[in-house]
Amino acid sequence: MSVPRHTVRSILRELRAMADPRVRAQMAHFGVHVENAFGISAPKLHRLAGSIGKDHALAQQLQATSNHEARILAALIDDPAKVTEAQMERWARDFDAWDVVDGTCCYLFAFAAPAWKKAIEWSRRREEFVKRAGFVLMAYFAYKDKAAPDSRFHRLLAIVRREANDERHFVKKGVNWALRNIGKRNRALNRAAIRTGLEIRALDSPAARWIASDALRELRSRAVQERLRRKTR
Repeated sequence: MSVPRHTVRSILRELRAMADPRVRAQMAHFGVHVENAFGISAPKLHRLAGSIGKDHALAQQLQATSNHEARILAALIDDPAKVTEAQMERWARDFDAWDVVDGTCCYLFAFAAPAWKKAIEWSRRREEFVKRAGFVLMAYFAYKDKAAPDSRFHRLLAIVRREANDERHFVKKGVNWALRNIGKRNRALNRAAIRTGLEIRALDSPAARWIASDALRELRSRAVQERLRRKTR
């Protein structure tokens, strides 16, 4: 009987050996407030993930440890083809930091079959990091899902407008990100996103005004407009 090359225990030993007090000290500065963390840079976690390879079962075990870096690593080694809606909900219940949310959505959930459904559902959730995850997924769909028709993004823009009054920091940043990325997908969606931004700007809340002004500045910029023109040639 062969012995697994990597186990949760061996990986946690590796993570502990990679701990950097300087990285740990910087985490709070970047808005990551968690207790169970070693302090490991993203490039080091990516290199470790590459040495482990894809392992769905091991990813579930790492996620269950409650260690910050182990959860980031879990998203890097899991197989999106095996991700179920139940798993997405289970992992989302443990979201406690924006970097875990963003990494999980970027490297795993955005490619999972239930992703679009969960993004729409999570956009209505009260938990700050779960709601952020819904909009982070929308932002990633804009450039990762090459086959999605514009009609799907028009629906997302309506959701962005609906939730633009949420004043919580990590939610409004996610809403803004989704609006900007959808508006950079193509020229038609750029025009639609700009219209959505103008509608959001008219809403009576500081969050809406910030979301709109920041997004409109980028979506109307010369750099974005020129890039979209080149894409249509």
